[in-house]
Amino acid sequence: MAKAMKILTLNAISARGLARLPQTYTVGGDVTEPDAILVRSTVMHDMEIPPTVRAIGRAGAGTNNIPVKKLSGCGVPVFNAPGANANAVKELVIAGMLLAARNIVPAIRFVEGLSGTDEELHKATEAGKKAYAGTELPGRTLVVIGLGAIGCHVAEAAIKLGMNVVGYDPAITVDAAWRLPSQVKRAESVEDALRVADYVTLHVPLIEATRGLINAQRLAVMRTDAVLLNFAREGVVDNAATVEALNAGKLAAYICDFPANALKGHPKVVALPHLGASTEEAEENCAVMVAEQLADYLEHGNILNAVNFPNVAMARESAYRLAIANANVPNMVGQISSVLAAAGLNIHNMVNKSRGDMAYTLVDVDSAATHAVIARLAAIDGVLAVRYLPS
Repeated sequence: MAKAMKILTLNAISARGLARLPQTYTVGGDVTEPDAILVRSTVMHDMEIPPTVRAIGRAGAGTNNIPVKKLSGCGVPVFNAPGANANAVKELVIAGMLLAARNIVPAIRFVEGLSGTDEELHKATEAGKKAYAGTELPGRTLVVIGLGAIGCHVAEAAIKLGMNVVGYDPAITVDAAWRLPSQVKRAESVEDALRVADYVTLHVPLIEATRGLINAQRLAVMRTDAVLLNFAREGVVDNAATVEALNAGKLAAYICDFPANALKGHPKVVALPHLGASTEEAEENCAVMVAEQLADYLEHGNILNAVNFPNVAMARESAYRLAIANANVPNMVGQISSVLAAAGLNIHNMVNKSRGDMAYTLVDVDSAATHAVIARLAAIDGVLAVRYLPS
């Protein structure tokens, strides 16, 4: 039977997603002493996170608004929903390419600026439309930087449109590689990819390694008729360098999801109000995915899609489970086993995995663990959090 957990919501979360939480849970924006927090866009960096919190669920892909490093130090996993909004973003990327290819936004501005009778409008339209003649997508080369769930979706859609696709991702996962269409050609570096691009689309997280990924030096190697699309994160593109390249005729257009004063009003820029995942379907998919992951963690200690923890799952074969978050240091499993053995607890099953500096252990034992045992486990140097999860 599901336990009586309390979930604090910091934003409106899709009802379909919340319905995936057990009915025994108390969920809402006024919950005190929560076991977990569900969030979409609220910035949590200056928020005082209650010490009762055992997990954070982000109903989306990016976690820039969450103090992940701080939470890692407390042994708190931060879950997200990678791929749940992939179709929504993919469709917007295709729309962005079409906007640029057919000069749709400048053409709309041209028409809105016309005046006079219908006959005069018709004459002006025929006289001016040549300035907005565009190109077609088939045969053009799309460079996809970042080949996660969204990047793979975009690559597949572009191939179906008849485009040539070149991909670059130095950290591509095995799962992503399996999903990637075989027609995608692999570039050896960002620069190699940019040199051949008619269109460039970015699908990387904003981390220190990707901040300013597209800068003046990399813009300089692109073709002068190339189009840059950014539906990833604002900081991966240097806005000042991009505007300079547009003004110098070294870049044809910039289509993005992140308005900024540096871009506002520029004739070669289309900036949308962060619409990438703003569809009913995407919001529902993200909420469903993260709610299910959160409940599985709270109930059973299983971890899937945490940005700061390894994926760890173990089938329940005992009524008594311990979940231990710890620093990834030598002899941790040995120390855990020793504490359990000294308490006369037989280990029925155990899984331990690590990710960078973080490690996580699930242990099923054959009899109940006392408060004293849990305290001894928590006292091990390097252990960050211990949870006892009897069924």
